[in-house]
Amino acid sequence: MKLNPRNFGLVGGVMWGVSILLMTLVSTGTGYGTDFLTLMGSIYPGYSVGFFGAGVGLVYGFLDAFIGFYIFAWLYNWMEGKT
Repeated sequence: MKLNPRNFGLVGGVMWGVSILLMTLVSTGTGYGTDFLTLMGSIYPGYSVGFFGAGVGLVYGFLDAFIGFYIFAWLYNWMEGKT
């Protein structure tokens, strides 16, 4: 079975980007998950816990996961073709 790398990347990117967005908004109101989000701030330049940071995290999260999932699907298809 072959995977479509573009679609796989889009789904992963949307899921991770929205997860970062929602986690930031929840943390802004409740303080929940601040250690995790501080770690994300060290990985994603310009990201911080706040409303502006939620948008920045959405963009960085989408791009990060899109590239990772795209490469994963491409490698999967490449390895599947070797058998």
